Amino acid sequence: MARRWIALILLCSAMFIVVLDATIVNIALPSIGRELSFSQQNLSWVINGYAITFGGCLLLGGRLADLLGRRRVFISGLLLVAVASLAAGFSDNEGQLIAARGAQGLGAALIAPSALSIITTTFSDGAERNKALGAWGAIAGGAGAVGVLLGGALTEGLGWEWVLWVNVPVALVVAALASRLIAESRSEAATRRFD
Repeated sequence: MARRWIALILLCSAMFIVVLDATIVNIALPSIGRELSFSQQNLSWVINGYAITFGGCLLLGGRLADLLGRRRVFISGLLLVAVASLAAGFSDNEGQLIAARGAQGLGAALIAPSALSIITTTFSDGAERNKALGAWGAIAGGAGAVGVLLGGALTEGLGWEWVLWVNVPVALVVAALASRLIAESRSEAATRRFD
């Protein structure tokens, strides 16, 4: 029983990263623009690259989770976010940063639907599942506000790279623990195509 609630903490931590990444770079944009010589038109792609890839790949992420295994896709998304965040922080030019932000968005699109599916299959229908979904939603809602505050503090104190690198240790720890604490599941539907 306690294992499920620990798993929920991991799922909420992952969702925190997904939403945080959408807002944490906002305050860092002027610093990024100066240091990487971004044109004013392309600077918005630091945010849009993540948002468009995330939104565009959500359905694919959910289908992959159903067919390949929810835990497997969840962990893959976390690892992709960690690698992409590391690469984004080491970017030398605007093309590298935009590509890395797109990869972060793809990782997030794997995490979000698989995490939600894990919650609905791990917790029993009724009050238990409602509590789990409420916690998951509250964390997601709070992450947007925290992203702006944390982005400002990290940019001011350590540099713009840290708004991207902050994901790396969290994603790696959650991925490592998820492999032990979250049970694998997949859809048992007769249709087993990606369509």
